[in-house]
Amino acid sequence: MHSLWMLLASFLFAAMGVCVKLASDQFSTSEIVMYRGIVGVTVMFCMIRLHGGSFRTRMPYAHLWRGVVGVVSLWLWFYSIAKLPLATAMTLNYMAPIWIAVFLFAAGWWHGKNRVEWPLMAAVAASFAGVTLLLQPAFAANLLTPALIALGSSVLSALAYMQVRKLGLAGEPEYRVVFYFSVVNLAAGVAGNLLFAGPGPAVWHPITSAHGALLLFGIGICATAAQMAMTRAYRLGKTLVVANLQYTGIVFSSVWGVLVFGDVFDWHSWAGILIILASGVAATFYNNRNSGKSIAASDPIASEV
Repeated sequence: MHSLWMLLASFLFAAMGVCVKLASDQFSTSEIVMYRGIVGVTVMFCMIRLHGGSFRTRMPYAHLWRGVVGVVSLWLWFYSIAKLPLATAMTLNYMAPIWIAVFLFAAGWWHGKNRVEWPLMAAVAASFAGVTLLLQPAFAANLLTPALIALGSSVLSALAYMQVRKLGLAGEPEYRVVFYFSVVNLAAGVAGNLLFAGPGPAVWHPITSAHGALLLFGIGICATAAQMAMTRAYRLGKTLVVANLQYTGIVFSSVWGVLVFGDVFDWHSWAGILIILASGVAATFYNNRNSGKSIAASDPIASEV
């Protein structure tokens, strides 16, 4: 059941994507990343103080690595959301579970451990088939670059999620993981806006309306809550099951696309959605049936910690 936290995370990430796409008309990608960090740091700081949590960590470099990889992936993802249809950008970014499966297989092969669980791999493969159906077969020439950027974001997302898993298994609570990731978001957003300013001064778009403020606040709140749920899912659940359930984010983003942006889907898309949902249910069922196995005995990532 712990893996089902990813369902909540996927829904919130999809809602965040809607806010990002709408906010992109008023703010740059760097500013959106920065404001996401501001809201995240503020919310997490208050939560940690109210609940008596600690900011002290024994793994500062692990947090830094997770933050850098994660924020670069986030940056690329936000950029692609602004340029592509929402469902397309989400679909390409959610290739991350495929890369996780590849990394896990490679880790098991490298260590000579015959622990690759083929039913889970088959479920991920089925999800990939669903992604293929949902994804439009071709991109217009001017959308090729942002599409490739979104695909690159998925590779970095896989690395970031695996680092989240390692932090969780090492005993780092999810609130601390999310807090330090938000700190890196804030710093990277400010630095990015200064870095990409060119020869002139950096441009900071003012928040001139309640609509813009609500969009930025929604991005931060949805992202922070989704990070908490995702971190708990990876800490307590099984990596490939959690990764497979992450595909439901495509379903949620497709629904948001229909309701907010008036997107229209053909039968290929709806078939892809059904396959994605079916593979997620199958993976969850398989995990529950085999819940007696210890994490260290079945997870190559855990064995490396």
